[in-house]
Amino acid sequence: MKKDTHPDYHELTVEMTDGTPYTTRSTWGEPGATLKLEIDPSSHPAWTGVHRLIDSGGQLAKFNKRFEGFGLKS
Repeated sequence: MKKDTHPDYHELTVEMTDGTPYTTRSTWGEPGATLKLEIDPSSHPAWTGVHRLIDSGGQLAKFNKRFEGFGLKS
């Protein structure tokens, strides 16, 4: 193998959205770093079955504004 071609593989702590930590190995960050997740299996709609539609002036709002005169009721 060539030297200096592979990234450093080290241990780090992953913190779930509920605060539960676990240790794994990764090339992300520095050794001993903590990766805090914003979405994980306990909070993602694909696993929980709870779907929320959050749109603050994004694509859905643009679509509704553009087609509001077509008589479609939501």
